[in-house]
Amino acid sequence: MSNTEPPIIRRIKRISPLQAGKISGILYAAMGLLFIPFILIVTTIAAHAPNAQHPFPAFFGGVFALLAPVMYGVMGFILGVVSAAVYNVAARFVGGFEVEVE
Repeated sequence: MSNTEPPIIRRIKRISPLQAGKISGILYAAMGLLFIPFILIVTTIAAHAPNAQHPFPAFFGGVFALLAPVMYGVMGFILGVVSAAVYNVAARFVGGFEVEVE
């Protein structure tokens, strides 16, 4: 069965800043989780380098690895709220994104 109806074009007039912040915060926190192994590898290598004065880079790397998802999540939330608010202001002037739906 073939659909011959033309696609419907919809316009996104407003994005809820709080909802955008929550989604953005979760996505950024997930990215922070992905960076943990890399942070731990780099700080472990730095702690065992021939010219390393003390093993503190490994300790601080571990602390940063635990805090990274939280810091990324908080910054993602803030950036999501600000981005949605700026989009809402811009959309008032130019009309917002147009999306095609079926």
